[in-house]
Amino acid sequence: MHRPISYNFCTFVTAMVKAVVFDIGGVLIGLDLDRCIRAFRENLGYERITELLDPCHQKGIYGELEAGTLSADAFRAAVLSESRPGSRPEDVDRSMAALLTGMDSDTVATVLSLQGRYPLYLLSNNNPISMVECRKILRENGLGDAFKAEFISADMKLMKPSRAFYEEVVRRLGVPAGEIVFVDDSPANVEGARAVGIDARLYKPGTPLAPVLSDL
Repeated sequence: MHRPISYNFCTFVTAMVKAVVFDIGGVLIGLDLDRCIRAFRENLGYERITELLDPCHQKGIYGELEAGTLSADAFRAAVLSESRPGSRPEDVDRSMAALLTGMDSDTVATVLSLQGRYPLYLLSNNNPISMVECRKILRENGLGDAFKAEFISADMKLMKPSRAFYEEVVRRLGVPAGEIVFVDDSPANVEGARAVGIDARLYKPGTPLAPVLSDL
């Protein structure tokens, strides 16, 4: 008499995962809005930065930059037009980089533990200026080659949490939505991904990343 086959649920779930996708700011790389505001004020004398910054979805010209409707040069020019005389484009870039605080060792270890076991990807509402610093931080932490592709809002002319963004990501990955695990720190972004069938998981900034992916 044959015994019934017993399946471990976590093993079954793991076997079905074809892609693990990470948001960048707030998940992989820490954010500090106050530090960024201070940098814009000190480096440029630019006071309107408080109208533009948001933990999840930037506003005004910053939002246009991340939506891909405003070029990096046009963004710099707009900021400099309201900044202290003598301010330079590189001062704008330096001030934007102040938003990013780097990666903690737990996060790095978690990503490294998944590398080689799953295809890893980045998906972010982001812009060409900040992505220079993001890539630098990833390289400094040994993750420069960890991700197979980037899905960046400014490049795709689409933004989270729009359905069109997630559907395009699924199309480009070429795997069923239900076989994609996505980690984001915004409830709206997570719900948007779940609406198209992606296994989206909410991460709380400042907490360990590993438990969010414990079944992997």
